[in-house]
Amino acid sequence: MRIQNANRIYKELLSESEKFAIWITNKVGTIGFFAIIFFWTVIWLSWNMFAPPNLRFDPYPAFVFWLFISNMIQIFLMPLIMVGQNLQSKHAEIRAETDFEVNLKAEKEIEDIQEDLKTIQTNIEEIKKLLHHLNNKKN
Repeated sequence: MRIQNANRIYKELLSESEKFAIWITNKVGTIGFFAIIFFWTVIWLSWNMFAPPNLRFDPYPAFVFWLFISNMIQIFLMPLIMVGQNLQSKHAEIRAETDFEVNLKAEKEIEDIQEDLKTIQTNIEEIKKLLHHLNNKKN
């Protein structure tokens, strides 16, 4: 039984759009992405609260444009992240399957080794008996 690389199998199964979904999922799930969203929000809200009135573009306290953009980000990212998570789950299933195959192979090898050890023990016992018999004949 030949064990296959789960990562290679997984990457071969993915389409370009699935690779993109996983890339997005991996990037969005970082502290860096959180920091970008956090600082963008702080800068946006601060500018529209404290900048000179003629330079503000999203009126306080409604921040309608900010809410619109934030909702669009959420609407687009949520299903894409779910797709990425499903694909990552698929990867975990492939890894589990290959781990199972490795365990089966290891179990078979252990059984073979145990049989070999039994044979060796039997042979050692026979050699001991022969040596004991030969020693008794010499004495």
